[in-house]
Amino acid sequence: KCQCETHHAKSILYQILNKEDRGEAKWHQQYRSPHCSTGSKGCSCVNRRRVVLKTPEATCRRASEVLLKTLTFIRNLPSFYHMPLEDQLVLIQQNWAPLFVLGMAQEGVDFDLREISAPSLLKKILLNQSLSAGNELGGSSLGPSLAEVQKMKNLLWKFWDLDISAKEYAYLKGIILFNSGCHALKYLLYVQTLQQEAQQALMEFISMMFNRNLGRFAWILQLIAFLQDIDADAIEELFFRPILGEATLNVLLLETL
Repeated sequence: KCQCETHHAKSILYQILNKEDRGEAKWHQQYRSPHCSTGSKGCSCVNRRRVVLKTPEATCRRASEVLLKTLTFIRNLPSFYHMPLEDQLVLIQQNWAPLFVLGMAQEGVDFDLREISAPSLLKKILLNQSLSAGNELGGSSLGPSLAEVQKMKNLLWKFWDLDISAKEYAYLKGIILFNSGCHALKYLLYVQTLQQEAQQALMEFISMMFNRNLGRFAWILQLIAFLQDIDADAIEELFFRPILGEATLNVLLLETL
């Protein structure tokens, strides 16, 4: 149950264990959100809640297939291999996560979650655990935060609602892969040109197929910005930690390519 739904200020047990002063209780009451959601600015509950896959075997298999298709897409781009190796590594490390989420959207991969129960406040006190120790236990080792995963699921549904075509997905992958936002590139102008060409091709395709409906083009570009905000660590922890163990996905990607 969402912790922010519990009115701690009226809980006798909470007052005895925590000994809140009036000012702190007043602050909690003022900023306590009535509903726990990823969009609630005053509620940090979803950031503390940790989740794992409900059916890890099936979902991890599908996620691995998406990742392999993403790598195949990169391999089949001659323009990518015309760049220095250093630039290739930077682009992969920077953009594999949004490319993966885009692949999940294209393949229609949805997934269910199971929340990991965190130790209660009373249990922490009885076991003489500090609050900081509890925060460490709720870290990435126990799964990604519900907020990050829910952000990704919401983004997938936005792509599905738009009913993106295979051609649009191809152009989108080019726009994301040749992201010139990183200024550590040797061939920066070359990458910028490739990204502009992919954007131009996407705009022309939408204009032709959707009767010059450039509103769709603007909405898709906005979704690209949301893709860049997805946490790569959350993806790795949710879909690939059961497979990789202690290894890191970045190393695996670079070795594969």
